[in-house]
This record gives sequence, C-alpha cells and structure tokens, in this order.
Amino acid sequence: MKRLWVYLKAYKKETVLAPLFKMLEASFELLVPLVVKRIVDIGIASGNRSYVWRMCLVMILLGAVGLACSVTAQYFSAKAAVGFATKLRHALFSHLQRFSYAQADHMGTSTMITRMTSDVNQVQNGVNMVLRLFLRSPFIVFGAMVMAFTIDVKAALIFTVVIPLLSLAVFGIMLLTIPLYKKVQERLDKILGIARGSLTGVRVLRAFHKEEEEIREFEKASGALTELQMFVGRLSAVMNPATYVIINGGTIWLLWTGALRVEGGILTQGAVMALVNYMSQILVELVKLANLIITVNKALACGHRIENVLERPADNDGPDASRGGTGLTGPRTAASASGTKEMPVPAVEFSHVSLTYPGAGAESLTDIDFKVMKGQTVGIIGGTGSGKTSLVNLIPRFYEATAGSVRVNGIPVQEQDLRALRAGIGVVPQKAVLFKGTIRENLLMGRTGIEEETLRKALEISQSREFVDEKPEGLETMISQNGRNLSGGQRQRLTIARALAGSPRILILDDSASALDYATDLKLRRALRSMEDAPTVFIVSQRASSILHADLILVLDDGKVAGMGTHQELLRECGIYREIYSFQYADGGKEARTR
Repeated sequence: MKRLWVYLKAYKKETVLAPLFKMLEASFELLVPLVVKRIVDIGIASGNRSYVWRMCLVMILLGAVGLACSVTAQYFSAKAAVGFATKLRHALFSHLQRFSYAQADHMGTSTMITRMTSDVNQVQNGVNMVLRLFLRSPFIVFGAMVMAFTIDVKAALIFTVVIPLLSLAVFGIMLLTIPLYKKVQERLDKILGIARGSLTGVRVLRAFHKEEEEIREFEKASGALTELQMFVGRLSAVMNPATYVIINGGTIWLLWTGALRVEGGILTQGAVMALVNYMSQILVELVKLANLIITVNKALACGHRIENVLERPADNDGPDASRGGTGLTGPRTAASASGTKEMPVPAVEFSHVSLTYPGAGAESLTDIDFKVMKGQTVGIIGGTGSGKTSLVNLIPRFYEATAGSVRVNGIPVQEQDLRALRAGIGVVPQKAVLFKGTIRENLLMGRTGIEEETLRKALEISQSREFVDEKPEGLETMISQNGRNLSGGQRQRLTIARALAGSPRILILDDSASALDYATDLKLRRALRSMEDAPTVFIVSQRASSILHADLILVLDDGKVAGMGTHQELLRECGIYREIYSFQYADGGKEARTR
C-alpha cells in the first residue's frame, strides 16, 4: 500500500485536522456522563431547578461544540478521501492507457473496470473511515475506562472484564468474515465480467437466441454471490446479539454492584448513571471499531489489487534511455559496404518475425520475412485466423514480436519512441469505433494543429465528404456512442478519414472496407494511390478485388506466408491465392482486367 499513499501527500493538512477534530469531539463526549452525574447528585437531589437548567445548557453546549467538531472532521476527511481517490483513479487510468494489447488482453476489460470503479471506491471509503474513527474509537474505549476508574475503582473493574469479552466477540467474528469478504469481491468481479460480455454482445446473443443461456449463467453466478453474501451476513449478524448480551450482562452486573455501593453510601446515584453511560459508549465504539477494521481490510485488499496493477510495468512506456529512442522520421538511406553508394531503407521490414500470444500453445505468426519501400501498397489476404491482423499489429507495436525484428525506416520498433512511432502510423481497425461527440472531434481525436483543409481532404479521400456535407451541421454533426446513428459503411469511412487526418507515413487498413460496396471501395483505393506523398499502405482484406493492384501481396495460411508477389505472379504460383480468387470471381481473367 506504500505506493498508494503518495496520492495522499497533497492532503497532509486534512489528514491531520480530521483526526484532531474527531479527538476533540470524543473529549466532549466523555464529559457528558460527568455532567449527568452532577445533575442527578446535585441538582435533582437538592431540588435545585436552576442548577439542573444550567447543567442542561452545558450539555447542549457540549453537544453543539461536538457536532461542530464532527462536521469539521467529516469535511476534512471527505476532502482528503475524495481527493486521494481522484488522483489515484487518474494515475490508474493513465497507467492502463500505456498497457500494450497483450497486457490488456491478459488482465481483461472487466478486471480493469473493477479496479477503476469498485476497488478505488473501497479504498476511498477506507481512507475516509480511518481518518474519522481510527483514533476516535480507541480513544473513547480507553477514555471511558479511565473515567470510570476516576469515579469508582471497584465498579470500574467490571469494565476490565466486559471490554475483553466484547473485543473477543467483535474481533473474533471479524476475523472469520474478512477472508469471506475477499471472496465476495472476487465473485463480484466475475458477475461484472458476465454482465459486460452480455451487454457488449447483446445483438449477437439475440441473433442466435442465446438470451436464456446468458440469463441462466448470470443467475448461477449471482446466486453463488448471494449465497456467500448471506453466509457472511449471518456471521456478521451474530455480532449485534452477542455484543448486546455481553454489554447488557455487564450493565446488570454494574447496576447490581452500584446499587450495593449506593446503599452502603460509597457511590451516588449519579455516579452509577455515569458508569452505565460509559459502558454504553464502549459498546458503541467497539462495534464501530469492528466495522472500521472490516472496511479497512476491504480497502487494503482492494488497494493491493490496485497496487499490483500500478507496479506492473507498461510495455508501451517506450524504449530505455540507453537505447536513445528515435521517432518515425521518414525514409533514410544506408551506405553500402564500400561506403560509395547509398541504398534506400525500407519503410517497413519484417525479418524472420514470429509471434506467440501470452498463454497460447502455438505461434500465431511464424518466420514472416519481407520488405516494403516507401509509398508502396501491400495487400494481405488469407483465411480467418491466418494471422493477418496479428501481422499488422506488430508495426505500431501493439504486440511485441517473440522472435525476429520489425523495423520501421530501418530502426527496430522497440528502439523507437512509442509516441513518435505511432504518430506516423494511421491505423483503421477491423471494428469501426467512433466516440460520442461531433464528427470534427472524432476526426481530431485530441490532436491539435490540424487545418480545416486537411480534414476536408481526409473526408474526400475516404469517400466521406458527400454524406458529411449532406448533414445540416456538417463537421459539427453529433455522433452517438459507437456511431449508432450512422450506417456501417459511414462509420468505416469516418474511421479511415480519422487515420488520414494525421497525415500518416504508414497507413494500415485492417479489413476496413468490409461494409463498403465495390464501387466505393474502388474509389477509395484510387484516391489513396493518387495522394501526394502517398503513404505506405497495408490493406488487410477478405476481398481479392481490394488488393489486385497492390505492389506486394502476402498470402497467409495458419500464420505462415504461403505466397508473396503481385496478383499475376500469385495466380500462377500460389494455389491458395488462386483458390480464393477463383471462388470470389468465376470469370477471374475478366475481373482482373477490369479491376
């Protein structure tokens, strides 16, 4: 938990003042039984009403001052706890944003959401409760015992028996329930994962009539959580009757002893009432202390889970300083061995690259080796699961190659500054993701310095300008979450425009034209080829028509390169490519000529 306390340093004043004001409140609370004692022994015993009223005013004053101290303490503790949680949540979110795809896959979306929400809230509650009660409750318990001894030693000895019994009951039950609360939190994680998966894939579930199965799975997980929570609740419920039996037994014992000593003239009636009040205060504070320890243990468990995430180094933190990270600086030239002739450096080079996902039993990519020069277009085709997306994900370093080397402009991607590397690469993923906001905001994606003409040009190349201009508000048109107020083709074209708006030197289109008709797809490819200072383009597609005119076509099969070359070369030499092309186009020769 040491790593988390750094986020509380900005609230040193609040962390000191909150317990201080709580201690003041507790001090005033300990004085109240003494005032009651004086009211009974002096005011009521002598029939002095004015004295009773004066002492009542003193009690009201003590209560008012105690309330003011309590409110002040609550303000400072809440300010510190909420501020701490805010800083922690920001740090956690920032750290998660630097995780690589592999790390995010390993951790899981539901787990990351739980850390950001439920776990941070539990830690916040723990900090709040500690600042308010961690010193107050022990102070009241021991303070009440000390005050009891100042009234009568023999009667106060009852406290030395009752308090250990109360502590045994309270903390014994607490020790049994703390491990169970951890299991409750784990099962809550599972339910969150099920709920998120169901809500994310609700359309697919409905399409395949799987609603009932999902409901049964959720009910099963929810039932297990409910049973565990009920069991923990029953154990916790034992605390109240057990403590009340002990405290009432102690009170009866105290009254019996007090009555005998009052009869013997050793104690006054007011003193007995004061002792009973102190006994009640001890009961309340012990129960509060038990609840505080349970809350703190929950907070510690959640804090350790958060700390484990923060201590996990992010793969995307960029290269070590010793490597002297270099950004994506455009094509370079390399001198030959003789030093007299310079050769252009490939824009992208895969040198015997292999990739194995964490936890996978086999390689997803095996011995991929090819070079692409600046401005060339590379088509990647193959069956489902052949490794097409895995291959292009290595270029912006979304995943780390487990063997071989991926170079961009002659420099291994691991040695380049990650921000600079990705700033020069435009990626259009398989799933068109748009965010709630205007079209302009989606195109900019937080980037500054992009001119209006650049946005318009990106819309024109991506074939989006026509439908954007038809909108009454143009670029200021609001898009709903995930672009639900747009068609699939419009979403894909806007994601392509977003990638182009950054003027990338490398453009990756990962099956990003699947929702486009053939005519629009053809216009898009022609527009890309006609760009000034055209980027190096990687086109992942299931359509042979989308990659016919690529300078280089890679045919993948089970993570391996089954064929490499131009369209005509592959038709002659690669059976897999020929089969794909023939299956999609019966009249292959005519199709090749027209496309």
